[in-house]
Amino acid sequence: MHTLLLSTYEMGRQPFGLASPAAWLERAGLAVRCVDLSRDRLLDEAIREADLVAWYLPMHTATRLAAPVIERVGRVQPRAHRCAYGLYAPLNASFLRARGIDTILGPEFEADLLALARRLADITPTSPEATPSDGQVNPERGVGVPRLHFVQPDRRGLPPLDRYATVQMDDGTKRVAGYTEASRGCRHTCRHCPIVPIYGGTFRIVQPEVVLADVRAQVAAGARHITFGDPDFLNGPRHAVRIVEALAREHPGVTYDITTKVEHLRRHAAVLPRLHETGCLFVTTAVEAVDDRILSRLEKGHTRDDFVRAVEHCRAIGLALGPTFVAFNPWITRDGYCDLLETIAALDLVEHVAPIQLAIRLIVTQGSRLLELPEIREQVGPFDAAALSYPWRHVDPAVDALQQTVMTLVGTRPGAPRREVFEAVRQLAHACAGSRPPAPRREARARATVPYLNEPWYC
Repeated sequence: MHTLLLSTYEMGRQPFGLASPAAWLERAGLAVRCVDLSRDRLLDEAIREADLVAWYLPMHTATRLAAPVIERVGRVQPRAHRCAYGLYAPLNASFLRARGIDTILGPEFEADLLALARRLADITPTSPEATPSDGQVNPERGVGVPRLHFVQPDRRGLPPLDRYATVQMDDGTKRVAGYTEASRGCRHTCRHCPIVPIYGGTFRIVQPEVVLADVRAQVAAGARHITFGDPDFLNGPRHAVRIVEALAREHPGVTYDITTKVEHLRRHAAVLPRLHETGCLFVTTAVEAVDDRILSRLEKGHTRDDFVRAVEHCRAIGLALGPTFVAFNPWITRDGYCDLLETIAALDLVEHVAPIQLAIRLIVTQGSRLLELPEIREQVGPFDAAALSYPWRHVDPAVDALQQTVMTLVGTRPGAPRREVFEAVRQLAHACAGSRPPAPRREARARATVPYLNEPWYC
């Protein structure tokens, strides 16, 4: 029984979604091969020997990139059982089945993938650790999300960490970065978030000893920084602090970064100094908008003022904040987009914001809570299987044209300084709005003092 695990894209990270199930399969005595297609070619030989081929689909881009690979596997090895797993698999089940996927598994996939491999190999489980979970995730808002006891991921079949994204440090040096997950899912139900249709406001922790063992292995492999890829690291603040305190004790000098909501930056403000003390270099936070009307539509749980206060607090304690945005959405106006840019500039965040964040357009996925809003239902067209989303048009065609122009500008200048790209976008935005941009201002913090991962994409 040979299993081939494939990842198409995971934002420049060594795929946790391959390493974790690989460990489960190998512990059960099953042969497994991992191929990260963002780093290595997929050879026909690997496809031909596979009895089970499984694609890890944690995000929109990964799913779209998987489509031609699924079709290729079907041509090369039509007898192989094809499986898709991860957050975007159940969201796009119809699309995937139409391309030859036989089995769809959700984001809590390890036990179910093992059970599938055992069934195909006609093997009966003999140990408690190998017992399948209570079933495939049902995309009905958290129904059937299993609770797993994880095992340490096995990364031996993946490219070395130094082939992945690195952290650019404030002194100009680079650090090899590892990646792990301390939890999955999210307690919150933001309207636009693709996690919500699957988890429905629930989250699942990864046992601390498993997280720390994974970190230990990556540090031994050369990592000097760890990205915690949890959708929200502070969903369980006690769990989070326990892990980073243990990390700091065991690996002094190893830094890390997290992602958390603006709401949690405010609610758990007392925790943030401890994060800084234990080596947190920067925090990514999904601000999405600075217009309270838009934030209310998205049910983000924070306001513009909350964002401003979070920036001030993080700066005061030495935590770099990396905001992300859904800059173009059905409610943004030309003036509103200019206001977003001027707010970024006024808060001295130009160097903290990856240029792609200035071009991101709202994606309406299958099962999205955005479809609860009458104005969204009126604006979207039929589901576009190729784009894996419901297409929408802004009521002001100039806003859509501006988004396309900004995306082109950002996409054609990937290595340009952030401030240079920002000023070019600023000129475009104010020209579109018929206003005059303020004179460029110098940030309080120069680019060299802001640590960042050199992989800018976020969806």
